[in-house]
Amino acid sequence: MPPQVQIGVNINMLDIDQKSDGSLDAPFVFTVNFTPSIAQISIKGKAKISGDAEDTKKILDEHKAQKAPPVQLVQAVSNAAMADAILISRSLNVPPPLPPIPQQSQAGQPSKPDSRYTA
Repeated sequence: MPPQVQIGVNINMLDIDQKSDGSLDAPFVFTVNFTPSIAQISIKGKAKISGDAEDTKKILDEHKAQKAPPVQLVQAVSNAAMADAILISRSLNVPPPLPPIPQQSQAGQPSKPDSRYTA
């Protein structure tokens, strides 16, 4: 294992499709890249969105207007895929794609974490 590994996480919400039962399907690809290139984890799936007809119509209309997907949808997909990526990284014996834990500074205040993650 190299002394420093940088980890990049990317999530792509590909499309939102309406199903006959009124629910929506949102296919996604969740990717974890390691630099240097020791591994890459890609998780593909579909998020099922159900709820009030008014709410699902609003999500679909905003998608057709090329707006960003709802934050709740991205967060739910990210949380589920991240859990899977952590388990996969363990089986591959590579660092998990977790953000760094802020270190306590000498004054007792948490220091601002670096925007990049190295393991």
